[in-house]
Amino acid sequence: MAFGGSPLDRAGYHRTDPTWLANQRSRGLFLPFWKSQPLLRGEAIALLPGRPAWEGLQAVFLGLDDGQPLFAIDLPDDPEPVFDGAAFQEMRPAAVILPARDCAIAGQAKAMLDWHRRHRFCANCGAATTAEDGGYRRHCPNCQADHFPRTDPVVIMLPILEGKGGLDDHCLLGRNARFTNGLHSAFAGFIEPGETVEDAVARELEEEAGMKIGAVTYHASQPWPFPSSLMIGCYARALSRDFTVDGTQISDANRRTGDGRPQPSAQSLMRRWAMAIGVGMRMSSAISPASRARASALLNHRASAISVPSTMNSRLSALA
Repeated sequence: MAFGGSPLDRAGYHRTDPTWLANQRSRGLFLPFWKSQPLLRGEAIALLPGRPAWEGLQAVFLGLDDGQPLFAIDLPDDPEPVFDGAAFQEMRPAAVILPARDCAIAGQAKAMLDWHRRHRFCANCGAATTAEDGGYRRHCPNCQADHFPRTDPVVIMLPILEGKGGLDDHCLLGRNARFTNGLHSAFAGFIEPGETVEDAVARELEEEAGMKIGAVTYHASQPWPFPSSLMIGCYARALSRDFTVDGTQISDANRRTGDGRPQPSAQSLMRRWAMAIGVGMRMSSAISPASRARASALLNHRASAISVPSTMNSRLSALA
């Protein structure tokens, strides 16, 4: 999945040592960012040696790539920097073309630099803070408070509906009011304080689709640097086929079979479900025994109809 599976050793036991960090920086390679956009050279991230002009800019130690130190650096907004043979690219379209390892490195870098931009001042007393530990801590010299990068957990879920003969061959997709061109996707929402993953899945589906659910089954997780979330993918077994959209966040919803084409963040959920109803893959209590018994005839129609980026295929196979 995009943004996951980073190859880097984050060297957490060493990055608290300023001398060690200085040595790494002197031989490090840097991924420049400008207005939250990574620098790309073709279909790869552009890693450059450090430059004197970059001293004093916000930099984050990303980790060691087979011993090579990698950093991200946040360049000033004005003027736009120019690099021969390379250009800055918005992160979402960049994720489509980057190799998996580059996408994971760029996603980590973006999330960290965005956090620094939003947390330059102490939330406790308002004083300016300083970056420490290679960028993984901000310290307030006034009140001595320490602030750490945050990741906001989000559930993204695919409700599974029972179809004819007890076969779970339908799911429910919703269209967010912000979506264009009739795009439908899985449902999603932030986990609120005091909730489990299962609680959040049930609450979000009841709020947005008026749907009651039973069993919740975990699928996989995915970092999502917009600005810094962890998407927790789940299946939810609907207790009925009835639904009523809220009309505010979700403007429309409809039942789909395995040939739906959701947005990329939901494609892994859709493909795994389509494969499950196609080959009888065991999916805990979210997929009924009747589905597994009658599934084999649906494999080619369901699984081949879902468009999934090639970088996802090996991970999906590993999950099977």
